Amino acid sequence: MPIAPDVGVALRLAMRARFLVMSGWVAVVVVIVSYLAAQFSGRQPATVALDAGLSMIRLFLPVVGVLLLQELLSREFDRRLFLSSLTYPRPRHFFLLGRLCAVLLLLGGLLLVLAGALAGVVGWVASGYEQATPVALGLPYWISIAFVMVDLFVLVALGTLLAVVASTPSFVLIGTLGFMLVARSFSAIVALLQRESWLVEGAETYQSSLGLLGFLLPDLAALDVRAIALYGQMDLLPQQWAWHLATAVAYGVALTALAVWALARKRFA
Repeated sequence: MPIAPDVGVALRLAMRARFLVMSGWVAVVVVIVSYLAAQFSGRQPATVALDAGLSMIRLFLPVVGVLLLQELLSREFDRRLFLSSLTYPRPRHFFLLGRLCAVLLLLGGLLLVLAGALAGVVGWVASGYEQATPVALGLPYWISIAFVMVDLFVLVALGTLLAVVASTPSFVLIGTLGFMLVARSFSAIVALLQRESWLVEGAETYQSSLGLLGFLLPDLAALDVRAIALYGQMDLLPQQWAWHLATAVAYGVALTALAVWALARKRFA
């Protein structure tokens, strides 16, 4: 594999950046929040614990990914370490794809650890209270986890592009999290305005403006399919789930290709 050396270097740099410590704290927060959420729920505690845990995972993992990109890409350029890493007789895109794959591998491993820990907590909570609609910690649960990974791929691909073109590392954090907020919320806002048009004046104008985002951004809200695990019903998958999944993957690949193109033409001072 041509990028294997670059992946190995990136993994070692991530470990030096205290990735394991950061991951440990994230795991502790996810476990504590899901357990406490179950304790404050009078009915269906396992469902509430699973819902809270998945929300924490979808919140913290993009932040971890951005911090890794800042360490492996943005600060590489900021500290002029590229004078060493890019002087080998290798194409530039090997360097970029190696760092990107390393970040995805670390996030994927952390996602599996968090998913396993959350499943353990939810299973323990469910064993003490029999619900009318039990949670599904089998195939539906892991399908929802796979959709979370696709969501992370899109966000990491965007962060990679911003790390290449941005002049400051902080812009990677602001830009990626801002993109995440918009991509995860605009479709829900459009649906709300369609149902409750009386909420704002000129709802049609808002709908048309937000609807244009559907042509520019992937609908990351459609990748949140936790309902199939919360209620154990596969028919709760969105009707166009395959289209949303394919669109998100294609969007992430396009952002990665654009990042490769930008790095190939980047002029270093």
